[in-house]
Amino acid sequence: MLKKKFGLFAAVTLAGSVFLAGCGDDAATEPEGEGGGGASDPEFLSILTGGTTGTYYPLGGAMATIVENETGLDTTAEVSQASAANMTALADGAAQIAFVQTDTAFYAAEGSNMFEGEKIDTVSAIGALYPETIQLVTTSNSGIASFDDLAGKKISVGAPGSGTYINAEQLLEIHGMTMEDIDAQNLDFGESQESLQSGQIDAAFITAGTPTGAVESLSATSDVVIVPVEQDKADALIEKYPYYANDVVPSGTYGLAEEVPTVSVLAMLVVQNELSEDLVYDITKAIYENTDQIQHAKAELIKAETALDGIGIDIHPGAQKYFDEVK
Repeated sequence: MLKKKFGLFAAVTLAGSVFLAGCGDDAATEPEGEGGGGASDPEFLSILTGGTTGTYYPLGGAMATIVENETGLDTTAEVSQASAANMTALADGAAQIAFVQTDTAFYAAEGSNMFEGEKIDTVSAIGALYPETIQLVTTSNSGIASFDDLAGKKISVGAPGSGTYINAEQLLEIHGMTMEDIDAQNLDFGESQESLQSGQIDAAFITAGTPTGAVESLSATSDVVIVPVEQDKADALIEKYPYYANDVVPSGTYGLAEEVPTVSVLAMLVVQNELSEDLVYDITKAIYENTDQIQHAKAELIKAETALDGIGIDIHPGAQKYFDEVK
């Protein structure tokens, strides 16, 4: 039986370079609908996720197992730098499937923000998954209770050009601030957790499904505080950037006594356009019909009925075919 592997991001280049074209006439003449895929489809599939302390990584591991079991293709979940880097990697042919935020995918498709002048039109959507909550995380020791308290403080905002960075930039903007008003630190989720624990930073923007592993780890040693996005600010943000939605961090999460209002974007799966309609149909069907095999709280939110909500880019024909069938 084929075995799922968790590799480093660099390994995806090898995975993306092996194709069925050299596998003989059997692959080329396989009847449509019986093997899912065409002669040009890869023999191996790589799913780009994010850092090991985020939500993408555990979900990607479970999905890799499902896709491999359902399609017979050796499928690997890869650690990566998440949304923006994932879009670029797919465009470069380094992998076939990736997790991204809907806003990041939108920027890539129109060539704006972190993709200014580098429009990506070779990647399309499989479908939306679940809300990605923008969490401004701090601890009770920081004294930070609102966005106004961030001025002059050391705040982790994610890697420059990342989805988290853009979210931080836009939330600061709606509160009348810019990156110049804070001491911005470019840390990933794991680094943010460690730096909050050690007191090296005061707060961190984290865009991920809740509960997020890095924040859960922080709550084991510190009293976690999630800074609220008040409704008037959320309304202004959504009016200007309609890919946002109202959201909350539920009470009980990270030991919170009450739910905290905030906003979210959506997590989605994207795929290289060049993959065949049959293969992407099989991948889509495998994921959305086997969510009961995903041992993560977000699995219950992954539904075919809502998979096309909030998608700002083209849907791959194979995914569209599946969703048309289950309407």
